[in-house]
Amino acid sequence: MLHPEIASVRALLNDRVEKYNRPSFIPNDPVSIPHRFTKRQDIEISGFFAAILAWGQRKTIINNCSKLMDLMDNAPHDFILGHQEQDLQRFLGFKHRTFNDTDLLYLLHFFRWYYSRHESLETAFTGERNEILTQRDRLVYFHNLVFSLEDAPQRTRKHIATPARKSACKRLNMYLRWMVRQDDRGVDFGIWRAIPMDDLICPCDVHVERVARRLGLITRKGMDWDTAEELTKHLRALDPADPVKYDYALFGLGIEEKF
Repeated sequence: MLHPEIASVRALLNDRVEKYNRPSFIPNDPVSIPHRFTKRQDIEISGFFAAILAWGQRKTIINNCSKLMDLMDNAPHDFILGHQEQDLQRFLGFKHRTFNDTDLLYLLHFFRWYYSRHESLETAFTGERNEILTQRDRLVYFHNLVFSLEDAPQRTRKHIATPARKSACKRLNMYLRWMVRQDDRGVDFGIWRAIPMDDLICPCDVHVERVARRLGLITRKGMDWDTAEELTKHLRALDPADPVKYDYALFGLGIEEKF
């Protein structure tokens, strides 16, 4: 039997999951960018950029991601595999906060290298034989793979977080939620099947952190990878199979309701 306080927290969060995990959430969130596409690789690529650029005002994020998709002729997978050198000129001057054209051009280069060898970005996290078994190791593996090419700019590393540097990896954890989590609500895509949903780590930004601390779901000082794991451990106690569904509740309480 649940402790009364835990039961009340779960009731509150379950109510807000129902409120926010629905199609009406999509238009004003960066997840709207990959929802423009149906091809698996287009969802993966557009979702990656939407997640990586997801800091700042949501309207600005969506506008800049829309510009980026326009620059890729709204067919990111085809563009990445088929572009000519002169086609890259169009990206010069692209900027979102501290992310600039140097970072973008390198990531386009990486994706061309990667998708010329693989069908899906999923194995960039799981390994060729799905041998990477923890979420921490998957994110470390992905970071190392992205920057394994010899011309990788040092400055771009700060835009692809890794638990090896203690980062909570909010944006990559959100991206993995989009790609992995499966339900019938239509927000998350659930197109990757090698990563178990109960392995996902809750995306944790300042809004989620504030609400989670008020609810007693975070006790550690500071915000780092261990804090994100602590939060997720407590969310697993509320739903062992699908802990990160509560991201919707924590985000909604923090952003929409100023809880």
